Amino acid sequence: MGIKVAKFGGSSLADVEQFKKVRSIVMMDEERRYIVPSAPGKRHSSDHKITDLLYLCQEHAQKGIPFGEIFELISTRYLEIVEGLGLSLDLVPILEDIREKILGGYSAEYTASRGEYLNGLILAEYLDYEFVDPADIIFFTQSGTYDAQATVQAVRETLRKVERAVIPGFYGSRPDGGIQTFSRGGSDITGAIIAQAVKADLYENWTDVSGFMMADPRIVKNPKPIKEITYKELRELAYMGANVLHEEAVFPVRQANIPINIRNTNDPEAPGTLIVPNGGNYRATGMITGIAGKKGFTVISIEKAMMNSELGFGRKLLSIIESKGISFEHMPSGIDHISLVIADNQLDGKLEDIIQDIEQQLKPDTVDITSNMALIATVGHGMANTPGISGRLFGALGKGNINVRMIAQGSGEMNIIIGVENEDFERAIKAIYYAFVD
Repeated sequence: MGIKVAKFGGSSLADVEQFKKVRSIVMMDEERRYIVPSAPGKRHSSDHKITDLLYLCQEHAQKGIPFGEIFELISTRYLEIVEGLGLSLDLVPILEDIREKILGGYSAEYTASRGEYLNGLILAEYLDYEFVDPADIIFFTQSGTYDAQATVQAVRETLRKVERAVIPGFYGSRPDGGIQTFSRGGSDITGAIIAQAVKADLYENWTDVSGFMMADPRIVKNPKPIKEITYKELRELAYMGANVLHEEAVFPVRQANIPINIRNTNDPEAPGTLIVPNGGNYRATGMITGIAGKKGFTVISIEKAMMNSELGFGRKLLSIIESKGISFEHMPSGIDHISLVIADNQLDGKLEDIIQDIEQQLKPDTVDITSNMALIATVGHGMANTPGISGRLFGALGKGNINVRMIAQGSGEMNIIIGVENEDFERAIKAIYYAFVD
């Protein structure tokens, strides 16, 4: 029998009905042996996430402000789930212990982690799976750095003896026994760690969407879903602002060559998006995988005759922005020309100083500044081997009367990045999308 690790997000476990959906999904496949839950998310737009309420309790406790009403909201939510599922689990003393510890000065990490902890207890009881506290198997150093070696060893030793388990996401422990949380996408990271350690055949990430879309649905109406995407393509799209899994949540399974399946708890029959180590053969000729982009860039363009013959020119230029604590996004160049594409939030009032240093140290012929720029990446694993991709892309932009201010393509030819003015951003994404999708 194979092994699947299934992580369920906050929207998947927000209330009684969602718990029932999760149980049905888990029971449909006996290979779903290790389940990683998040804390309950919002039930509706005006609702609160449990984790947000817990952080609020912590803030109140630190300031000496009573938080009883807030904690009552948390307690009521969990007790309603237990009652609605018909469980005999008594959470009252556990909730009271948590309240006392928050009041007694326990850390913010401890407080925030209790959302997943309590949901894990309920889900384990509901599924009749063993509960495994991640504090016992997921380890951090005393400084808060994730300890991969100790964690993988502990997970393997523990789960070797456990056929089926619920392991809450988001947190682990430090050597002193204190709770430590992951900084971002915590439950996603936990799921990936468990999948890597048990050498899972598949890591399922269940949420409230049926996988990734080829473009932002706020810009393109009803974009097509991405059926399959490689880890490299995913990284390219995530880097350009697409709402996909965070790199930290992908790395453990990517390292182990374990595919990830993004699925929808509310539509379990939908295949979702499969993230794989290498591209499959499903793509039709001329297809792309996805389009993503973001606004808010400035381009610094430098021209100088015989630039290519001037030893160290590029190094000096990069040293200037490094001295200001600035990183760049792209660096298109020609024989006598070089440009730096920098996010506006990186510049933060430093542009004049940078220009002054460039003029004093590099003696350029001209320095031009182009602001209000947006970057758009068109990504596809097979783009390099498909003639005409660039022609279709730029033809569509030309027909849309969209002026392309910059072009960059990686050496792997997996993406084409263009720079357009902010005001042309949405129109450009639509033009590219409809050039490739009927």
